[in-house]
Amino acid sequence: MHDLASKLKFLQSPQAFGDSALQVEALETHMSWVFLVGEQVFKLKKPVRFPFLDFATMASREYYCREELRLNARLAPGVYRGLMALQWRDGVFSLVPESRLQANPDPSSETVDWLVWMRRVPQVRMLDHLILHKQLSTDDVDAVTNVMSTFYRQAPIVEVNPDDYLSRFQYEQASTREVLLRPQFQLLDVAQAIDRLDTALAIGAELLRERARQQRVLDGHGDLRPEHICLLQPPVVIDCLEFNPQLRQVDPFDELAYLALECAVAGASWVGERLLQGCAAALHDHPAPALIQVYTAHRALLRARLAMAHLLDSTPRTPTKWAPQATCYIDHALAALDAFDSIYRSQLK
Repeated sequence: MHDLASKLKFLQSPQAFGDSALQVEALETHMSWVFLVGEQVFKLKKPVRFPFLDFATMASREYYCREELRLNARLAPGVYRGLMALQWRDGVFSLVPESRLQANPDPSSETVDWLVWMRRVPQVRMLDHLILHKQLSTDDVDAVTNVMSTFYRQAPIVEVNPDDYLSRFQYEQASTREVLLRPQFQLLDVAQAIDRLDTALAIGAELLRERARQQRVLDGHGDLRPEHICLLQPPVVIDCLEFNPQLRQVDPFDELAYLALECAVAGASWVGERLLQGCAAALHDHPAPALIQVYTAHRALLRARLAMAHLLDSTPRTPTKWAPQATCYIDHALAALDAFDSIYRSQLK
């Protein structure tokens, strides 16, 4: 049998990677299993289907593994090494690099899944680690600014109808309302935060439409968080969102506001201003401050929603984690909305 359980049992054994002395650390995420093996990382996509992704078939998992390699080559050159074929022959699994499979195909073996093969980046140089240990410097932030601004200058423009761009935020807001206002969650201040963001989106609608008109929407990273940024020289950014192109179609200042938010949640609120100002100068693009606050509040409530959505799983992982995390993001959303209101009031005077 080569069901998921048997695949995981094999991949958690050192023998899968050719050395019984190796230590294998297996990490489960919502969509994947990740295996840390010495200086290497292997990622197996789960056979799952959600409204925003479909990994249900082996063909779709192979396709998105290849997309992961292609897209991450942009911001993490040299980190993504290729694909590994999980093969089945005579009741035994084996892992075979795709390059070897192409050079020496074995017709008696069946490929039953695919894994992304990566070089492991040093944990001590990850942005979230540096923030946690108060080791992050302004030079580090400037290095990230340089990498991201270069990336955005080269990223393809995505043609988006201005009304459709606004509708994306309204659609996400409706989903956020549906999840976070479920009676079983009882989250403090969440209804107020959602209502206030509705108002901010209505007031800022033309700001959002104008970004689309100005062709500011690009094929970006899609999940720009501190745990995906490694401060090498130059920095690399891993784990680009590969499974849904529309979720990667972003205004750079939307995902930069997201990174600023995540840095603030991690304890480094000073990062956001330096990052945003540096990228604005490098890109010769200075979006309205009110728009940055709309982006920040929207991202914060989206993160709250994704946290609480874990509790809708039949068997949630770490169930006590999600409500406190959601509450933290709701607080950050309210702070961004306070800033938005202040900017809006000052413009009325």
